[in-house]
Amino acid sequence: MPLKVLSALDSAKTQYYHFKAIIIAGMGLFTDAYDLFCIPPIMSLLGSIYYRDKQDEQEISPAVVSTMVAVALVGTMIGQVVFGYLGDRVGRRRVYGLSLTLMVLSSLGCGFSICTSRSCVLGSLMFFRFLLGLGIGGDYPLSATIMSEFANKTTRGAFIAAVFSMQGFGILASSLVTMVVCSAFNGSSDQNPGDPTPKSADIAWRVILMLGAVPAAFTYYWRMKMPETARYTALVEHNVLQAAKDMEKVLDMSLTQIPEDQPLPSIVPTPSYPLLSRQFFHRHGRNLLSCATAWFLLDAAFYSTNLFQSKIYHRFIPDKSSVNAFEAAFEVAKLQAIVAACSTIPGYWATVYFIERVGRVKIQMFGFLFMAAVYMALGIPYYTHRNRHTDRGFMFLYGLTLFFANFGPNTTTFIVPAELFPARFRSTCHGLSGAAGKLGAIIGSVGFVWASHSREENGYPKAIGMTTSLAILGGVCIVGAVITYLFTPETRGRSLEENEKDDVEATETMNVLRCFRSSNSSIQSDSSYGGGVEPRSAC
Repeated sequence: MPLKVLSALDSAKTQYYHFKAIIIAGMGLFTDAYDLFCIPPIMSLLGSIYYRDKQDEQEISPAVVSTMVAVALVGTMIGQVVFGYLGDRVGRRRVYGLSLTLMVLSSLGCGFSICTSRSCVLGSLMFFRFLLGLGIGGDYPLSATIMSEFANKTTRGAFIAAVFSMQGFGILASSLVTMVVCSAFNGSSDQNPGDPTPKSADIAWRVILMLGAVPAAFTYYWRMKMPETARYTALVEHNVLQAAKDMEKVLDMSLTQIPEDQPLPSIVPTPSYPLLSRQFFHRHGRNLLSCATAWFLLDAAFYSTNLFQSKIYHRFIPDKSSVNAFEAAFEVAKLQAIVAACSTIPGYWATVYFIERVGRVKIQMFGFLFMAAVYMALGIPYYTHRNRHTDRGFMFLYGLTLFFANFGPNTTTFIVPAELFPARFRSTCHGLSGAAGKLGAIIGSVGFVWASHSREENGYPKAIGMTTSLAILGGVCIVGAVITYLFTPETRGRSLEENEKDDVEATETMNVLRCFRSSNSSIQSDSSYGGGVEPRSAC
């Protein structure tokens, strides 16, 4: 029998605060996507500014691009583990503001480099992007956990998916901001005749990066005003009355609506086993392995796809010799905006709509399978596509890959770890699962950059080739579908406590509550709850 304060959360009607929490929690994911997807046009600007000695292409080498990506991903991976652990030990709300502060300051730092040499600018940018990755990584487990613990059980998946869908708007915003900034700076008076790179280009890329801090900074106040989640307060801090008071602050519900059958102490049983113990692995190891493996396989394919866009975009972008730096970056951002509006954002919101109707497992499994099918459709006839110049069809298939990633495992791998684990381990396990995903992203993105930018002969890569690369990605997605089918449990329509399936702990809790109800005389009046009444040894 669960505490009624938690039952009230599960049955609470959808209210204004739920939507407010989606925006507050989603701003971290918004910033994540903004900073990830503003990099391609910024790399175009940096190549024009600092690689002008390479007069043929004026492009940054694949090694530098892959290092820039990997540094941010390493920071994200570390941040997910560290902040996820702190979220369970210190509290969700207390470390939530810290991760956002780190994101805001590092976004500003990315644009404040005072260097003028190529190596100094790129080194400074990598350093601040690593710090940015730490903050972004911390935001993943905290945002998912907070939203899952505030939501009711009938709309929980849709609400967490809505938080994650803010990434789509972050992608669109980064592209629109880049287009506006490039248009504003284009044609500036500092441009020398015959020089395709105005001096103001060195200011423009900094402005684009620094503007990414604005939305996150605006939500800082509301994050600090959020109370701790009722589940953390009741189940981890063992203070039932405070959990009810916190609920009363944000939801349209009074304390009188959530009474317990009998007065209950502010203390509930201490967990009988620690994280990563034999008992933990016996009860939750399979779920943790399933979440981490699915996220690893998804990110290995998904981040490779994001870098694969350069193979598609260059066919739609004017040659750099015919445009200036701003115009080149504008065209890259415009294509990203089109793909985000037509493919990425619809994929996110398809998940929001169907997640409670279809279920997590089916969406994740079929998303993997559809991604695999599209990768094969892209890869097997790759060179035939290129020889026949079917660029629009190629772009359409690329958009389908992103759609089914987001209407599939890219969203569900964010949702499921926030629903499967006990409250005292929830944030940590989400962080560990996400860190496994970022490890896959590092392997996929760096490896795919090297494979797809390998030395070419007669227009075709000499290394493993695009056909083989895409076939490998398709195989990775098939493995992800199998892992999902065999090992991922369905969490739809169940309370978080039911999903935990922590039978021993549930039995202990029920025994203690029965004991307190049968010996009500040993418990002080309601006004003494905050004093931390200890159960008598007879219980």
